Amino acid sequence: MNFVNRHFPDREVTERVGPGPAVPGQHKWPLRYDSVEYVVVCADIATILFAGVVSTLLYRLQNGQAEGDHGNAFGLALVSAACVASVLKAQGLYRPIELLVLKNQVRAVCVTWASLLLLIWAADGFAIRPGASQQAGPLFAILGLGLLVAKRWAAKSLLIRGLSKRRFASTNIVLITDQPLSKNAGLPETLAMHGYCVKGRFSLPPVGFGPAGRKRLTSRVIDHIRNARLDQVVVEASPERWPELRAFVAELRVLPFPVIFVPVGATAELLRHPTRSLGSAVCLELQRGPLTPFECATKRIIDILGAGLALAISAPLLALAAIAIKLDSAGPVFFRQKRCGFNGRTFLIRKFRTMHVLEDGSVIVQATPVDQRITRVGKWLRRTSFDELPQLLNVLEGSMSLVGPRPHALAHDGQFDKLVRNYAFRRRVRPGLTGWAQIHGCRGATPTASMIEARVQYDLWYIDNWSLRLDLAIVLQTPMEVLRGRNAY
Repeated sequence: MNFVNRHFPDREVTERVGPGPAVPGQHKWPLRYDSVEYVVVCADIATILFAGVVSTLLYRLQNGQAEGDHGNAFGLALVSAACVASVLKAQGLYRPIELLVLKNQVRAVCVTWASLLLLIWAADGFAIRPGASQQAGPLFAILGLGLLVAKRWAAKSLLIRGLSKRRFASTNIVLITDQPLSKNAGLPETLAMHGYCVKGRFSLPPVGFGPAGRKRLTSRVIDHIRNARLDQVVVEASPERWPELRAFVAELRVLPFPVIFVPVGATAELLRHPTRSLGSAVCLELQRGPLTPFECATKRIIDILGAGLALAISAPLLALAAIAIKLDSAGPVFFRQKRCGFNGRTFLIRKFRTMHVLEDGSVIVQATPVDQRITRVGKWLRRTSFDELPQLLNVLEGSMSLVGPRPHALAHDGQFDKLVRNYAFRRRVRPGLTGWAQIHGCRGATPTASMIEARVQYDLWYIDNWSLRLDLAIVLQTPMEVLRGRNAY
């Protein structure tokens, strides 16, 4: 790893935009590449404030109330702007590389805008104190969202133009490195795209250089910098050399410029990971959990509310199904079977009994389309997936979620673990009543390795891309998939 792909992890920008030809004397924007994030944040805040004041003014003009205090409208817009900017900033959506992905930007802005406005309007009490600023709320929502989306498109267009035409204001740097020129072949081109201009390049002495070599290098660097217009000093070297570089960097403190250390080599890969605190120690998070504590809590609250509501609505149908099962064949109403859940923990899953047998051993035969073990009522229950509804009780007790990878019987779980690489990764979240794989037709038996592998790939994609919006989409698409009846028997 060198200065290019460490200092510019968004190397994708270079590949996507493509550098344009350098035009001598071309006009530069009064904006540096590393300031784009802050400019877009300020633009978002200004956009929301503008939408708040204008929507209230238009509402008053429409209703013959030209005069009035705009303080409430400005306050509501200010709170909205602060919330939206904070949420998007926390998600890293103001980084230039993210601003280039318009689809993700629009989706994030829509979800954040809708969610936060609902909370703010509820807290502000629209129904209790319906002033002009509150009554103009729908206009504010539409105008604000439209302007934010339009600004995303404009930001992407300007960013592409600035990179391809090299319009960003120059940031002059001195590069002090122990890397040969052959390893930095693409450095000038990439730096020029982002507005960085190397005004001097110095090679670090070999490993183990002493005080004499350090003083000579320091003297050369300081003399050069004092005779040049400079913005930053960049030291690029292996982290293993830091003990001998510490004294050299300390001597650069006489310079009134920031000094940046860019590590290279295998150790530098660690610095791509986010930092965390472990007591008083600063640590690196090598693997993020699939969900943050806040996301886990949010998903759990939705599970409880959704499962409780679903049970209340379907209670009469559940009672009729229980009676039909009892009248149709001998045996219990419910079937309980051991399944592998979150973090590999075993739990008992609940289902309506649909077979004459109750298999829960080391060998379990998967159902087939003409399975003689299935009862008459069981055929209908399995065809409509109605036999799965008792798992709402599993959701309430916390062993399952409304949405997640479907759990398999322990006997099959062990087989699949040997057949499919990364199969165990499915256990990083709670198993679900429905899932991403199920709405794509992955239901029923899995007699071949390719079928279970396809199901696992869907499950892993869901875990990597989880969001409340995705959960909602899966829940809404599940009834349509049930009606289609693909692979349901």
